[in-house]
Amino acid sequence: MLKPQVYHQQSNPTRTLLRLTEQFIPGNGQANSFQFKMRPKTRKHSKASLKPRSSTAMARLSQGTKIKVKAIVNMQRNVGGSLGIDQGLDGIQDLLGETFLLELISVDLDSESELEKQTIKGYAHRKLKQPNGYVKYEADFEVPPDFGEVGAIFVENGYHTEVFLQDIVVNGLRQGSINVACGSWIHSKYKNKRKRVFFTNKAYIPSQTPSGLRRLREEELIILRGNGLGERQAGDRIYDYDVYNDIGDPDKSSELARPVLGGKKLPYPRRCRTGRPRSEIDPSSETRKGDFYLPRDEVSPEVKQIKFYAKTLASVIQAVLPSIGNGITSADHGFEYLASIESLFDEKLEFPPQGSWKTLLPQLFKAISMDNGGDVLRFEMPETMKRDKFCWFRDGEFGRQTLAGVNPYSIKLVMEWPIKSKLDPEIYVPPESMITAELIEAQIGGLIKVHEAIKQRKLFILDYHDLLLPFVSKVREIEGTTLYGSRTLFFLTPEGTLRPLAIELTRPPTDGNPQWRQVFTPCDHSTGFWLWMLAKAHVLAHDSGYHQLVSHWLRTHCVVEPYIIATNRQLSVMHPVFRLLRPHFRNTMATNAVARQSLINAGGTIESSFSPGKYSMEICSVAYDKLWRFDHEALPNDLISRGMAIEDPTAPHGLKLTIEDYPFANDGLILWEAIKQWVSDYVHHYYPDPGVVACDEELQAWWAEIRTVGHADKKDEPWWPELETPHNLIDILTTIIWVASAHHAAVNFGQYTYAGYFPNRPTIARIKMPTEDPTDEDWNRFLEKPEAVLLETYPSKLQATTIIAALYVLSYHSPFEEYIGEHIEAAWADDPTIRTAFEKFNRRLKELEEIINERNANPELKNRNGAGIVPYELLKPFSKPGVTGKGVPYSISN
Repeated sequence: MLKPQVYHQQSNPTRTLLRLTEQFIPGNGQANSFQFKMRPKTRKHSKASLKPRSSTAMARLSQGTKIKVKAIVNMQRNVGGSLGIDQGLDGIQDLLGETFLLELISVDLDSESELEKQTIKGYAHRKLKQPNGYVKYEADFEVPPDFGEVGAIFVENGYHTEVFLQDIVVNGLRQGSINVACGSWIHSKYKNKRKRVFFTNKAYIPSQTPSGLRRLREEELIILRGNGLGERQAGDRIYDYDVYNDIGDPDKSSELARPVLGGKKLPYPRRCRTGRPRSEIDPSSETRKGDFYLPRDEVSPEVKQIKFYAKTLASVIQAVLPSIGNGITSADHGFEYLASIESLFDEKLEFPPQGSWKTLLPQLFKAISMDNGGDVLRFEMPETMKRDKFCWFRDGEFGRQTLAGVNPYSIKLVMEWPIKSKLDPEIYVPPESMITAELIEAQIGGLIKVHEAIKQRKLFILDYHDLLLPFVSKVREIEGTTLYGSRTLFFLTPEGTLRPLAIELTRPPTDGNPQWRQVFTPCDHSTGFWLWMLAKAHVLAHDSGYHQLVSHWLRTHCVVEPYIIATNRQLSVMHPVFRLLRPHFRNTMATNAVARQSLINAGGTIESSFSPGKYSMEICSVAYDKLWRFDHEALPNDLISRGMAIEDPTAPHGLKLTIEDYPFANDGLILWEAIKQWVSDYVHHYYPDPGVVACDEELQAWWAEIRTVGHADKKDEPWWPELETPHNLIDILTTIIWVASAHHAAVNFGQYTYAGYFPNRPTIARIKMPTEDPTDEDWNRFLEKPEAVLLETYPSKLQATTIIAALYVLSYHSPFEEYIGEHIEAAWADDPTIRTAFEKFNRRLKELEEIINERNANPELKNRNGAGIVPYELLKPFSKPGVTGKGVPYSISN
């Protein structure tokens, strides 16, 4: 969302302005009740609010010929507001023309008194309702010639309901037209008399702030920080931090109790603080009653909000399915035949006329009704299934999707042999893998020795052994799921593709039983073939869980939230870095709040449909603790850390890829460089003097808060970058922007394409391998009906339906989607240098689209071209609405 602005109170033209010199303390948790502590300031301009305006300054306003100025205001009224009496009163006030007050603010202090100049007032009058749903208002002003440049505008909403203020354009000034991007909800003055202030689009680092705006800049940040006390209310605009203590719901059921994420025991990034009451059962947890608080301007206006929540809340379809179980045949059971899985894309799932879903998801139902012409849900056939519904059988496709699928972040180079665990051998017995050199050499036909293959960088691994093994025993106590630690080895063929060689599954010693582990390899014999298919199903379930919990949720949604909070708390809306980051944070906090409500919560979609069940978020915490590093979130560093690239100054982008045809990396590096060049042009424009970065107090406070508060559990790590030079700043900003845009797009918008037909990527393995301590009955059943055992391993029909719905929603581009580099932000467009840099960025992104088209058409690139293969388009910058498998939005908006 756009940046919230500061409140300011001025009940009449002569009232003294009150300077906020410390954090305010909300009184009684009400948005319109404030108390202030005062702290003396040494800067001379800070006394402006304590003195009456000089008679000289007042006289000056009337001297000279005044300039006639017109302001154009775009806003939405009655968005979710009440009707009736309030609407009638607002209509009368509209006729009187005194409902929406604007006050122009000068950038200068009075030259003699050094006090802030008197504002110039004007009421905005309603003129025209526009096709986009906004209403146009106009206000007229007469500005004295010595007023100086307009740097900000006070706004007071005289309607009885809040309005959404999109922007203000002021024409006729000597400085030329000025633009004010607002994008903010404005409360009614009848609920809160404090005025709002919006700054013009001109950016200033703190030391360059005009004297007439310094106080307002400081007050804005004080208000947005709050004081860390009390429960947040719906209209608040406060950004603060808390641990993830609202995932569980122990007051509802002991089965829904979950540990707090964040702290020494379970390290985790911080979320936005809500301040709700503590649980009666577990005082370390918050209750989940009521709405999940969001700072007001993090919520889209309803013209977008209905569609935003319609598609986002559809991902909690499991809340609906229990109410419509009769509408889905045998939803609680597995599939009887492989062919019956395809029926999910043929059946129309009817919604009953009554049920809790109507109160849970009214917008969703409305959207489905409008889109499908009736109260039904029907799933679209995924692109992989359209092109080749048997692709999931092929080992080559299994290997290809590690490089060009929805989770390209897990594949790693094998750098040493033998493969060893780093877990405690006293608990998890021998650390060496059962995958031996002899086995690997046999699988590759004796063409090369293992040590030579490692030297030539030809062995790769998906390694979920150490992350999952400590949770195996606990997960197996949950009915309807199982888990192993797993390792999967691949060989790089001369064609540049990955061929799977072996899968190792491990169960640790538990309940007096010894460790069990076994290695499975591709096999032509029927028994070996079906065991290999089952082992692949388990590994794919592990990869699906890791993808959703780590590659997707943790490494994008979760780690970005502290960046958003710190940006709003420490960087003024006038700061150029805030303006650069603004589009990359839109709707992310709203999306994350929905996830906490219904996706990652106890009993939510993730727990009910992925193998780790109720331990999913604990595994996510361990991954954050052991694996996450800010410096490795930069694409080049990520590739190097996984052995997928080495530094080479002579190679494109300064990197030589270990696998030349690695679609994610090939396309990603071009996009990374385009983003970095854009950021470089932007930063160097505002920081031509390298020394200014270290002296920028807002910037330094921002970076310190991200490291020590937002990611407090990793604050002492040595790998955090320093922020002393423009080069440091460019690297940090490029990484944040990459994560919020390209990284998220790469792991999100292909989910339905690759996992909508779940045999290609099952999310859960419900039963153990038939070779693990089998009874005679179990083994004979496997021999007689191996397909039935595979289907019992796959998700149930209820789980499959839930996941298909969730992945469709997550992969869907709204018609309102804003793609990186497609349209310029208003604040950037006002600066000719920044506009030129953005146009260069836009051209490079369009070039990338053509490069991707050419690569996908090249038959030599077998990881992105071939019969039945889905072209790799996840990093194509632009897209049309819908499930397209392409498009890189600015932000994490679903």
